[in-house]
Amino acid sequence: MTTRPLFKRTLLACGLALLAPLAAWSQVSVAITVAPPPLPLYAQPPIPGDGYLWTPGYWAWDPGSGEYYWVPGTWVLPPGDGLLWTPGYWAFLDGGYAWHHGYWGHRVGYYGGLNYGYGYTGSGYAGGRWDHGHFRYNTAVNNLPPGRVHGAYRAAVPARPSPQESFYGGPSHYRAPTAGERRFEAARHDEPTHEQVEHEHRAMGIQDQRMSHVHAAPFTAATPRPGGFGEPGAEHARQAPEMHAPPSRGPQGSAGHAGPGPRGGGEPRGDHR
Repeated sequence: MTTRPLFKRTLLACGLALLAPLAAWSQVSVAITVAPPPLPLYAQPPIPGDGYLWTPGYWAWDPGSGEYYWVPGTWVLPPGDGLLWTPGYWAFLDGGYAWHHGYWGHRVGYYGGLNYGYGYTGSGYAGGRWDHGHFRYNTAVNNLPPGRVHGAYRAAVPARPSPQESFYGGPSHYRAPTAGERRFEAARHDEPTHEQVEHEHRAMGIQDQRMSHVHAAPFTAATPRPGGFGEPGAEHARQAPEMHAPPSRGPQGSAGHAGPGPRGGGEPRGDHR
């Protein structure tokens, strides 16, 4: 009897791998029937120094305990010049949710059309650009204390509604990938750095990051650098708006994500610009 849920998940994973048109097999893992929680609201910590790139937070799945835990957004040093981060994302397909890993590449690929905030509006990245081997930051969407970066510019980023789902597919309102994004996602990319992997592993071991303990409001929502859970610049999740209507029903009759208004990281506060 104890092997039947595992067998069902194995079959689901195989089915998703065979049917998923959005990514190569090597970039897709974890297939479950539980919808990921809403993306929490949080402020971006100040950049720790020049050369760091912002990577948004995400809900990861712990197969050992069978629950989600929040991996905080954080500033990361890229593994090479000219590289940009494509965030990971959850996609609903054929009755289950599959996780598509994030990766480094020379352009930003498809990440579910999700509005992760701080330049990741659902298509590409508006938080900065490489210029002759140096990364220049957009002050409109980044928390840049004076004197910490050597190159910056300001370009308005159009406001975009953030539907409450934290996954692509099913009844969600996020866009599908373009043909170019499909090709780029299926190509070979650089893996997350060692610091990023350790950041996720550390989050998994902290009770205050687990869905069962925090109810979609993780204690540490963002950190100034990988693993910086206890640092002064770490940010907690903000209070979500009060819900005034019953939650909708998600795919396959599962509970939807309650709460009106946008989810995910908003724009930096005015005193940080």
